[in-house]
Amino acid sequence: MEGGALLVRLNRYLSMCGVASRRKADELILEGKVKVNGLVVKELGWRVDPERDVVEVDGKEVKPLRHRYIILYKPCCYLTSLGDAKDGKKTIKELIKDIPEMVYPAGRLDYNAEGLLILTNDGELANRIMHPRHKLPKVYLVWASGKVSKETLDAMKRGANLEDGFAKPDSVKLIKHLRDASLLEIVFHEGRKHIVKRFVSHFGHKVIRLKRTAIGPIKLGSLKSGEWRDMTKEEIDSLHKALYIKPVGRR
Repeated sequence: MEGGALLVRLNRYLSMCGVASRRKADELILEGKVKVNGLVVKELGWRVDPERDVVEVDGKEVKPLRHRYIILYKPCCYLTSLGDAKDGKKTIKELIKDIPEMVYPAGRLDYNAEGLLILTNDGELANRIMHPRHKLPKVYLVWASGKVSKETLDAMKRGANLEDGFAKPDSVKLIKHLRDASLLEIVFHEGRKHIVKRFVSHFGHKVIRLKRTAIGPIKLGSLKSGEWRDMTKEEIDSLHKALYIKPVGRR
């Protein structure tokens, strides 16, 4: 390649093409499934010129996708899956049938949880959203059984030892007491399985309803259950900034 060409690491290029996350792309490279200009490349640090090089995966040429960034209000009792209904349980596939691009959820929401999901075909962005290293806060409204006392609230703020390690929310606050429940706002930047439900249960309260309202700078807003919309340019820019994603530089 000529000096000054726009060079991209091969695993990032595959991610840009929607083939796989960078980690999975590395696996494809090591397995000898990726060719550049007709030659198998197994070097993880290999760089390509998106304007000139021909990249193939399993014999099929791949090119960068037109990226879509979708905000979806996942209803309760839907699986975060792009497969067909399973064991009578609906999946979010039914809600995004009119999106022509193949987009994937960047993270998950439990079957019984509702709220914000980000879907995209931008593999790099999806990977960063899901990785706790980037500490992207996820905001949840939690309807907890019973009256959460001030003492319990203070203990929640200090964190708790769960069966898979210590968990400390970024913040916890009581919104209001309801008739037989308490409405809390809990923020976690990690995404361990059922972490909000397990955390609240540790303090003797059951999660009655769980709704995610924000992921980093992206907010659910006025979307209704089952609805989706494209992110605005401002939202996309703010998410990239929050995840420290910069434009590809020149070598």
